[in-house]
Amino acid sequence: MGLRIHPSILAADFANFEREIARIPTADAVHVDVMDNHFVPNLTFGLPMVQRLQEVSALPLDVHLMIEDADRWAPDYAETGAFSVTFHAEAAADPVALARRLRAIGSRASLALKPATGVEPYLELLPEFDQVLVMTVEPGFGGQGFLEWTMPKLRRLREAVRASGLDVWLQVDGGIDERTIGIAAESGANVFVAGSSVYGREDPVEAIAALRAAAEPHAHAPAS
Repeated sequence: MGLRIHPSILAADFANFEREIARIPTADAVHVDVMDNHFVPNLTFGLPMVQRLQEVSALPLDVHLMIEDADRWAPDYAETGAFSVTFHAEAAADPVALARRLRAIGSRASLALKPATGVEPYLELLPEFDQVLVMTVEPGFGGQGFLEWTMPKLRRLREAVRASGLDVWLQVDGGIDERTIGIAAESGANVFVAGSSVYGREDPVEAIAALRAAAEPHAHAPAS
């Protein structure tokens, strides 16, 4: 399995999501940013929207919960049939118990870390997760600049995954474009969320191909 590109519909036309998803047939999944205006200072989609997206999307949904009380709400998003549900370490009282619930429902369990959140407390918990998301911007808004100072954390995760032999995917989200995707790939990422660098282009399929081409020389592919 090669590297994965997950375009974020936060950068798409909100009035035409079914059409916008149809514009990215070569993507590996659709990234859906759920924000509650409490955990982050923005308000986007909720559970009814994700349920409807699940019904109309030909691609799997990669749901990223930027919400408070993830322990309460994340399982409901898994119940929609989401391929992956990401919750923030900073918003979960018991990340391990929550990850196990998500897996039991049938979703991949993914742990997200804000830029300033350290990775060391979570390294011994890696077997409990299918993916770790390293935020490369402060969560809350699209279109921000890539924070390269988060790369040592990503490299530390890659070292830990490699040493353990685990099949844990490493995702990055924020400021990913044809320049920064190579930096992130070389640092260990193999799943890339891209918003404006896909939907801001006239041809999203061409944009996805350009991102893959920029990342592949540096890629650490997810295990199949």
